[in-house]
Amino acid sequence: MATLHVENTVRDYESWKSVFDKFDRERRNRGVRSYRVVRGHEDPQKVIVDMEFDSTTRAEEFREFLSTVLSTPQANEQLIDHRPLVILETMEEKTLA
Repeated sequence: MATLHVENTVRDYESWKSVFDKFDRERRNRGVRSYRVVRGHEDPQKVIVDMEFDSTTRAEEFREFLSTVLSTPQANEQLIDHRPLVILETMEEKTLA
């Protein structure tokens, strides 16, 4: 399993989230199995998205697509900053009760 890790600083979370939600179909069609969105407790403009894929190949393909999206004027309106997109491989996962 692979994770595409995205870190953004957004101008307004609610506005950013409404745009993010519009891409659900694209995420599904491009192999995203699940995702998690988290915000900074002390800095709510910091948003992290982790998207899960079956393989690093699918994650790499989506990273290319997302890089194109991040270069659009609409993305520039929403984002103050974004870190490089990072692909991580799951080595171990454990749920503690």
